[in-house]
Amino acid sequence: MRVSWIYGLRCFAASALLALSAQNSHAQGYPNPSKPISMTVNIAAGGVGDVIARVFAAKLGESDNVKMVVENKTGGGGIIGAQTVARSPADGYSLLTTHGGAITVMPFLQHLNYDPKTDLVPVVHLLSAPSVLVVHSSVPVKTVNELIAYAKANPGKLAYASQGVGATGHLAGEMLRLETGIDIVHVPYRGAAPAMQDLAAGNVQVMFSLYSSVQPLIEQGTLRILGAATNERVAFLPDVPTLREQGLQLEMSAWFGLFAPASTPPEVVTWLNQRANALLKNPEVQARFAKQGATLPLGTPEEFGQYVKAESTKFESVIRRSKITLSNP
Repeated sequence: MRVSWIYGLRCFAASALLALSAQNSHAQGYPNPSKPISMTVNIAAGGVGDVIARVFAAKLGESDNVKMVVENKTGGGGIIGAQTVARSPADGYSLLTTHGGAITVMPFLQHLNYDPKTDLVPVVHLLSAPSVLVVHSSVPVKTVNELIAYAKANPGKLAYASQGVGATGHLAGEMLRLETGIDIVHVPYRGAAPAMQDLAAGNVQVMFSLYSSVQPLIEQGTLRILGAATNERVAFLPDVPTLREQGLQLEMSAWFGLFAPASTPPEVVTWLNQRANALLKNPEVQARFAKQGATLPLGTPEEFGQYVKAESTKFESVIRRSKITLSNP
């Protein structure tokens, strides 16, 4: 019996070594210059998430002679693109650049044919763009506390716009409502553009948005910025207080990250992560996105994985407490 047990243990160890050897051999040959890497981007071309993916692809081609093909695959709030990569071979030649919604929000709103926790592995946190809280100039408030007091004195009078059910603007608005107890009406739109149009007209009065989207209206005096939904003041908005400074525990950013199919060799994930960090820390690249109000956090796969887990936990709580469904207004 003992001999059989020892023999079995040796066989298991030998199999593990063979598997590790094969994995290392695979990683050592990666990337193959003759085999293009497919980068699926699950948003439309031209958006900041699409741009960072294309910048990385171009930089990788210049520095490592790697051909990366970027393909936009939209639909279903990012689900279609994410699902495509989740079902692809885990060899490092099928990658996903995605916004956070497809990873940390949609799993709590509908059934998916993939599980972000088990079917995808985080590679690197590419980009983050903080949200700011703005009000139409007709609302007689200049601070968050004044907004809360005004909303409590006028229940149901204020409406906040969002880019759609489950979008960052919606979730941030619900976080504000849950934390303060104010009665404020949610008005979802099909994207940021129509929401911004109605906000500028005063048909809705409040919105969480990326600063780059509202900057012209702020400069025109149509909108007033009350605070940044960040833990620390934003470098390009040094005079704008955070919501945390004004007593709210509310943080909201639109983010994009690079993922690979689960079981992608760790050495391949590490290689991609290290190249992203090396190429995107370039001051010119950083400055380019800073002009759009975005930062490139980068860091290790482990750090990105922890961030994704925290975001998922946060949004699950908001969705459950607010009873949000895709059919809710």
